[in-house]
Amino acid sequence: MSSREKGQRPQRICVSSGKGGVGKTSIAVNLAVALAQAGHRVLLVDGDLGLANVDIVLGLTVSRTLRETVEQGAPLREILATVSEGFQVLPASSGVPEMANLSAEEQAFLTNALEQVEQGFDYVLVDAAAGIGESVLWFNRWAEHSLVVLAPDPTSMTDAYALIKVMASRYGRRGFSLVVNNVKSHREGEEVFAGLASVLRRFLHLEPRLLGVLPADSTVVKAIRAQRPFLLTHPEARVSRAMRALAARLVAGPA
Repeated sequence: MSSREKGQRPQRICVSSGKGGVGKTSIAVNLAVALAQAGHRVLLVDGDLGLANVDIVLGLTVSRTLRETVEQGAPLREILATVSEGFQVLPASSGVPEMANLSAEEQAFLTNALEQVEQGFDYVLVDAAAGIGESVLWFNRWAEHSLVVLAPDPTSMTDAYALIKVMASRYGRRGFSLVVNNVKSHREGEEVFAGLASVLRRFLHLEPRLLGVLPADSTVVKAIRAQRPFLLTHPEARVSRAMRALAARLVAGPA
């Protein structure tokens, strides 16, 4: 049963990471699956407009992408790809660098199109590009909630801090949910979160929320190679149980 009333605007959540290679897209895809399995209507937007890979992770064959909307005015309803009941995707293009640098007018046009197509969904997830490029900042501004993925390595933590700093200092964003991925133990994930949270508290006066800790799990790599979400290929794996718990916390309340 969907948690949101008919006609109510969906929750928009932008999934970002300061650097690539931390599992952001896999998390965005599997979070969408978990929410759909819980009875919510989910739209996943591939926000990496020039180097899209949501369709690859899901094993989808798409003929039209957000590029057709931006360049030709194609309605987003015609581009929607259905993954499963309650779960649809708006795929983006790959190998098209100009899509990663949309003009203000193109951004406004795409935002307006998204706001028309989002009706009927409970959650809109945006899998943003890695880093702090203009499209990342734009999608985070459009969404109410910023979910930042990081791994235990120091560069990931430094880059996550940089992304949060820009969003907080330039755009006034105060609420951030963090997901620590690929950890050896839950305790390690909590320690990584505590380290970053301490710096955010000290220098930016922010109080981030730990949304979840996801363990390192060989089933994730196997699922990516199979081009299917790990929640479907290995539903009882440790990482799958952790993902369902993460989704439940997200539903329970925003940051």
